Amino acid sequence: MTSNLISAELRKLVIERAFGRCEYCLIHQDVSIYSHEIDHIIALKHGGKTSADNLALSCLSCNRYKGSDFATIDSISGEIVPLFNPRLQIWNEHFSLNNGRIQGITNIGEVTVRLLKFNAPSRVLQRKILIKQGRYP
Repeated sequence: MTSNLISAELRKLVIERAFGRCEYCLIHQDVSIYSHEIDHIIALKHGGKTSADNLALSCLSCNRYKGSDFATIDSISGEIVPLFNPRLQIWNEHFSLNNGRIQGITNIGEVTVRLLKFNAPSRVLQRKILIKQGRYP
């Protein structure tokens, strides 16, 4: 049985592997008000494990909006679509960045953008400022 506690060694691995960036919206820990968190991509309550292949670095906003979700319903097709999984997928294949806005370029990207509220006005404004400063992504 895997422990629910994340060891210091595993926490360090997750942070270093992500280069200090949220693996969902790409905001760096250094420009976040709150510390980034370790996210279980598949939540423990859904059978996910506390292991390197199920953990991602997440900013507070992304982690709160994601919660224990790993899929959602596509608003157009009504189909269940998985959220972006940073362990299995490549960010640039599902998202693009345009003037501070993150756009989904696949169904997975689109539902992730919507559910994690990537384009809330304050988040877009922060990205625009950071882009001008050369600090995002």
